[in-house]
Amino acid sequence: MASRAIRGDVSLWHDTAGGTWEPRPALGGDLQADVAIVGAGYTGLWTAYYLAGARPDLRIVVLEAEVAGYGASGRNGGWCSALFPATLDAVAARSSREAALAQHAAMRATVDEVIAVASAEEIDADIAKGGTVVTARTHVQLDRAEAEVDEARRWGLGEDDITLLGRDRASARLAATHTLGATYTPDCAALHPVKLVRGLARAVESRGVRIHERTRARSLSPHRVVTDRGMVSAEVVVRATEGYTPSLAGLRREVVPVGSLIIATAPLPASVWDEIGLRERETFSDHRHLIVYGQRTADDRLVFGGRGAPYGFASRMSTSADGDLRTHRRLWASLVEMLPVLRGQRVTHRWGGVLGVPRDWFASVGFDPAAGLAYAGGYVGDGVSTTNLAGRTLRDLVLGHQTDLTALPWVGHRSPRWEPEPLRWLGVNAGLRAMTFADAEEARTDRRSVVARAMAPLLGH
Repeated sequence: MASRAIRGDVSLWHDTAGGTWEPRPALGGDLQADVAIVGAGYTGLWTAYYLAGARPDLRIVVLEAEVAGYGASGRNGGWCSALFPATLDAVAARSSREAALAQHAAMRATVDEVIAVASAEEIDADIAKGGTVVTARTHVQLDRAEAEVDEARRWGLGEDDITLLGRDRASARLAATHTLGATYTPDCAALHPVKLVRGLARAVESRGVRIHERTRARSLSPHRVVTDRGMVSAEVVVRATEGYTPSLAGLRREVVPVGSLIIATAPLPASVWDEIGLRERETFSDHRHLIVYGQRTADDRLVFGGRGAPYGFASRMSTSADGDLRTHRRLWASLVEMLPVLRGQRVTHRWGGVLGVPRDWFASVGFDPAAGLAYAGGYVGDGVSTTNLAGRTLRDLVLGHQTDLTALPWVGHRSPRWEPEPLRWLGVNAGLRAMTFADAEEARTDRRSVVARAMAPLLGH
């Protein structure tokens, strides 16, 4: 894997967003506001955007430890999808069949909402709604693909939601090796995440919201945020910190910060893309256990990422690309095995980020009016779109409006806390290794992995 040496805290997206990356002014001391939002990633910025649009008179301040989009919002794979981390069955078990379908419909609509806001605010985020193709490259993967479509039909979801592609139609979208079929959904857009987050930050400021960067929150309590630059008092405090939540006092076991690593090639020639496909800039994956994800960028690079980076003891986090070169090399080997035409092409960027995983793999949003504390998160890597739904829902909750959004089943959900160390470290890393082993087992036997079946309940399935 040829790789350009870059700073470990700079993703392809940060490197190609254009403009300058100068921090906004830090908090200059104690401050009073109506709404204080901790975190200037997608969750915090969408919440500020919709609140300021509904109530221009509100004094809203956003506090960010680094710069807007520094974390997962600037390090992800650029999928704006309708994926929700919990299955329809899991959502229905906590609510009802109708509520689960309402959650799914809201996620589908959110993809178009993000696209509409980007257009209205003139944010050029390289958006292309080409859908997602997930190939089946072994018979056991094809069984999973067929089962997924059968399950969707059981829920009353039609061809416009998800469809099963045969070998030829699947290969026409993505010419991966050993393709037997694929699932396809139109409900995903590929985009440039940093262009979106920077544009959203500008849109928020144009509505009178103050963003203070280089201002690290230490603790949150009713009507108060204590930072390293002063204290902010507010009627409402919104926690929008996702994978960085364990850095806040008392919240170390709220979510597990799991690493996801990504590589990007140099722009590929047209002849290579003629062989690969992705003509509509479909996002892509396959039906293995250890998640991988990819997209064709607007400038014809191929971005490919996946899980597998070890979890750091006591929720230690790193965004350094240098700390896990082995996983980046495995990603490149996996990509070349999938698309051999890439052999000899150059990798120009490799980076990492953290996503927040709740103990039950169930994203949530909520507000306690008495304490003035609101929260959203636990997206398990599906946050580019889910954060938008969270922002609109928090707007309604904070303003006291009862709407279809506030009636969704993820509202008010509280995930159990993760186990203390060393149980957390042992369990999470054992799960990651088990999924790697399960994929190897299935590749060797072409039968469903016994290990995967045993681990499924622990992974929210």
